Amino acid sequence: MHLDTLPDDARTGDGPMNLNTVRDVSRAVSAAHLFIYLVPETAEEAAEFGVTDRGPAYLAFRSAAMGAVPWQVTLAAFYNFSPRAVRAMVGVWDAAPPARWQAARFLAAGRAMRRVNVHLIDDHLAEARSLIDPVVAGADYAGKMLAAANASVALPFDPLVALWQQITVAREWRGDAHLVVLADNGLRPCDCLVLHTATGRLPTALARATRRWDDEEWSAATARLVARGWLDSHGVVTDAGSAARERIEVETDAHCAALWAPIGNAGARRFASLIEPIANAFAAVGTFQAVRGQPDLA
Repeated sequence: MHLDTLPDDARTGDGPMNLNTVRDVSRAVSAAHLFIYLVPETAEEAAEFGVTDRGPAYLAFRSAAMGAVPWQVTLAAFYNFSPRAVRAMVGVWDAAPPARWQAARFLAAGRAMRRVNVHLIDDHLAEARSLIDPVVAGADYAGKMLAAANASVALPFDPLVALWQQITVAREWRGDAHLVVLADNGLRPCDCLVLHTATGRLPTALARATRRWDDEEWSAATARLVARGWLDSHGVVTDAGSAARERIEVETDAHCAALWAPIGNAGARRFASLIEPIANAFAAVGTFQAVRGQPDLA
């Protein structure tokens, strides 16, 4: 996609948004958000509600911003999970209402960031908020279910956790946009996961364990991708499949250009650098090893 095809709302005072900049800031946002799904503090907070199964706890924490929605709504918002995986969250709102899950998520985030010594000096924290706040305030939330829900959550008093929540809004905004692109490209929920693992972006064993597509469903998705020429007969990604996966990412970046336009290319690059210490602190203690350092697990 060429930059001159970007819509007017993706053009800024320093010119059109550069898609490489959009990709870079999106990666920084994802990396700064990811730890919440991997740290022990999250499991500990869920256990306080009597929920010790990692799957339902993940689903409850991530969807709490939407309120006490039925599991089918969470399934629609998460896209690449199987119905059997998401159905497992039935009962989580009986264990605790969504507002308590959200508060516990904030508590876990703050505890984890302080355990690994995430350090942002006050000036950098304030500068990061001065950049991300207009992004969140100016975003178009039409069709952005998880982003809109997270944007509606009252920010916590803890300044570091409040910044993390604003990062979460941007992270979920890109995720919501990505689902539109996947659907436009005819990739069903299991199909996109099979392609994702075939390109090496997510370990297959982890994807199968968390998304819970059965062997028949996984094989059917693989067969559809083989028919498209995106995988070979052994399930290995082809050049056409790699190109298609990258095209999907570029199309997602193009959607996200308007999100970052309020602060322009320079602001987006500066924001990415300001939040880098969050991911670096967790990487230093090995938090991301299980997912090979990939910031797009969730």
